[in-house]
Amino acid sequence: MSNKSAEYLKELFGLDGQVAVVIGGAGVLAGAFCRGLAQAGAHVVVADVTDEGCRRRVEELQSLGCKASYCLVDVTSRASIEACLQEAKRVSGRVHILVNAAGVNFGSRFLDHPEEQWDRVMAINLKGTFLACQVFGQHMVEQGGGAIVNIGSVTSHLPLSKVFGYATSKAGVLSLTRNIAQDLAPHGVRVNCLCPGFFPAEQNRKLLDAERVENIMRGTPMKRFGEPEELIGALLLMVAPKAGSFLTGACINVDGGFTAAWF
Repeated sequence: MSNKSAEYLKELFGLDGQVAVVIGGAGVLAGAFCRGLAQAGAHVVVADVTDEGCRRRVEELQSLGCKASYCLVDVTSRASIEACLQEAKRVSGRVHILVNAAGVNFGSRFLDHPEEQWDRVMAINLKGTFLACQVFGQHMVEQGGGAIVNIGSVTSHLPLSKVFGYATSKAGVLSLTRNIAQDLAPHGVRVNCLCPGFFPAEQNRKLLDAERVENIMRGTPMKRFGEPEELIGALLLMVAPKAGSFLTGACINVDGGFTAAWF
């Protein structure tokens, strides 16, 4: 790549001087988000529930020559999210980017689905996204702008057996994203939703038996699972101040054609 091309891409997608908080940053897919944001120039604040997971992610990013720190957060607690914001502000006084990537899943037949698991999935996936958007969104409004990316799913659009709570929570995340985007757009805060297709990760691996994998491949025109790094391009578009400057309330499906085959 020529220097001119590299400079052009950096101007469009570069995040130098930006602070990005990735909630759920110790996870598999969120790890790719952290690497992408950091290598694009952002200081990444890894936010998750375990000290060990956060430390490992920060060490990984620093080994790449990137800037990173971490804070612990419980997304079901407003006070914990507020404390995370204050910790992130210590980097440079403000947060420019928020990625809401915390999520859990539970698989069962609908009639056997435990109420406590329904409540847990909703609390982390949907309420946690709501709380973080509200806390960080207020900060971004006060600072004159920012970018929020909420992580949805192909189940935001389509029913999928055995993951009723998860699918319902992700449909809520997409609807929430669109509503928040309208509310915060006049304040320079952009809010978008990234919807991955099938990416084997810690929260869904137990559900991927042979029959389920066969059904997924039948419905995915590209006939394979996604790799975490394949989500980075869409994420950078959504958060980049220049490339994504007129993008808000949008949903990008990175799913190998799964939703295209349905709609």
